[in-house]
Amino acid sequence: MSAGIALVTGGSRGIGRAIVKALLADGSSVAFTYRTDEAAARAVEAESGGRARAFALSLQEPEAPHRLVGEIEKSMGPVEALVNNAGIRRESLLAMTPDRDWDEVFGVNVDGAFRCCRAVLPGMMHRRRGAIVNVSSLSAVSGVAGQTAYAASKAALLGMTRALAREVGKRRVRVNAVLPGFVATDMTAPLPEEIVRALRSHECLPAGTSAENVADAVVFLISERAAAITGQALLVDAGTSA
Repeated sequence: MSAGIALVTGGSRGIGRAIVKALLADGSSVAFTYRTDEAAARAVEAESGGRARAFALSLQEPEAPHRLVGEIEKSMGPVEALVNNAGIRRESLLAMTPDRDWDEVFGVNVDGAFRCCRAVLPGMMHRRRGAIVNVSSLSAVSGVAGQTAYAASKAALLGMTRALAREVGKRRVRVNAVLPGFVATDMTAPLPEEIVRALRSHECLPAGTSAENVADAVVFLISERAAAITGQALLVDAGTSA
């Protein structure tokens, strides 16, 4: 990263928090968003030594990403990296999934990522520099019963990643995705132990996948070390998909 800013959505906890910390360790200044847990966001901010700032953001508000990017670029500097990490999951068999849940999952996971990309791309393309990483999921390529809405939304991110990489590559903007396997976070904490065992049953590596493992992959894809990588989906799943 240069002197530009990395923007991470959903950066106050779980994988997002690990990404913020990894970017800071790699030398980046970071703007990150939170939806409800302001205390957690302020704690991350306080630990950063003044190099990270927290911003409230509702991805279900269509104009919010545009306003956010304008505020960040005015107060902190140009956004040269975007990590679309914020996401929600609603567990239910498809036949029992209400429209409200389906729409909410897509509204955050897909529409929110689309609007954040749209907000940062004019600046990136004008500067001919930028990197976007979409945090998808192993569920996008490996079916999990009860996660149809979530899996469909994360699969949509893969299609968006590949097509967008084609659109903006000539302006030296790279777009990639990471697909975490099972990671112990606040989002996965409510899962019953037997479900967790089933999700981890095909891992090759006994240590599994941590939030920090995912964060390291994200930082790599943002960095110049990945200068020739775009339109790709990197699985970080302890070998589950092997």
